[in-house]
Amino acid sequence: MFWGILYLFLTFIVCFILVVLIKLAIIGVNSMKSPPAEEKKPTPVKTEPVYYIVEKKRAKKANYSQPKEFEFKK
Repeated sequence: MFWGILYLFLTFIVCFILVVLIKLAIIGVNSMKSPPAEEKKPTPVKTEPVYYIVEKKRAKKANYSQPKEFEFKK
């Protein structure tokens, strides 16, 4: 039983290391393909007025109508 747990643990470690190395290799290849990004100066943005739509709060009703009665069929 000890050997099974040991083999399981070693297999997990080897697979984990392989996955990490493959991901690092992919990141390295992608970074070599694309040239380093040059810093672009932001273009001046024309400032235009911003308009917001604001809804007025509605006044509360002073008095309510009588509640309706519902009759269910039996």
